[in-house]
Amino acid sequence: MADDDWRPGASRATLERRAGLRADIRHFMAAAGVLEVDTPLISTAAPAERGLQCMAVERGGHLVPSPEHGLKRLLAAGAGPIYQMGPVFRAGEAGRWHNPEFCMLEWYRPRAAIDDIIEETEALLGAVTGLECAPRTSYRAVFLSVTGLDPIECATDALAAWARQRDLAPANMADEHDRAFWLDLIMSLAVQPTLGESAPICVTDFPAEDAVLVETHPDDDRVARRFECFWQGVELANGAQELTAAATARERMAREQRLRREAGRAVPPLDEKLLAAMTAGLPPCAGVALGVDRLLALVCGFDSLAPVLAFDWARR
Repeated sequence: MADDDWRPGASRATLERRAGLRADIRHFMAAAGVLEVDTPLISTAAPAERGLQCMAVERGGHLVPSPEHGLKRLLAAGAGPIYQMGPVFRAGEAGRWHNPEFCMLEWYRPRAAIDDIIEETEALLGAVTGLECAPRTSYRAVFLSVTGLDPIECATDALAAWARQRDLAPANMADEHDRAFWLDLIMSLAVQPTLGESAPICVTDFPAEDAVLVETHPDDDRVARRFECFWQGVELANGAQELTAAATARERMAREQRLRREAGRAVPPLDEKLLAAMTAGLPPCAGVALGVDRLLALVCGFDSLAPVLAFDWARR
């Protein structure tokens, strides 16, 4: 251990800006009539999504990677517009723009459409960055503009070939037939860096391959009613028109469990309490999760998360 490993990675000035950003977010939410709530950080179950690796707690369950399930249980009980801002946890995510423990803002509006939550996300980003968001675009449009491939129509082997020709993945890195993997790889490494250079931008209508608790388009079930916001090539937020059908949720969760099992990864139990809440009646709603640390880092002009965290993963 180095002699100065005990020292924080964030300066006093940055900690003040962090406190100011959180205060600004709370002011925005209060003015918008969204109630701040707290749900448990330790859950008996975990989201059944391939891309999330949860941290297990001995005799306790899992540290939550998102407050989504707890917030939706509150929505089903009639809580109205709600948000939570605080720590969440994801195993295996340490790097320039990732920390296994990070601050997430997540909020939901019952009876809201996806366009409503996108507008509110753009308004929040404008309020805290001082920038007007760039005009929205679609996943299909940005993917086509960078790769020349249509992400909805393109065959999986063509996606894999495009990525491998550009050395985005070694030949043995993934199953040739894992369409969701190749779409995510190309989006993350080739398309995302081009997005939001001068101002945040919302990208809509993502492919539905990995949609779990997200509605698909009624006229094209290959497209999810989901969006992400990017700024300076960094993903800031991820939102959707939320799935309300418990039976469909159970089917998709079981699919994700099967895929995790086939990949040799741990398979957490299904969240039966969330499914029960959905069965009781989750209202039509839209929601979004936003990375507060990433937003602060970009506002401050940093090129990683470490300078905005009092103690990042290496200093914990």
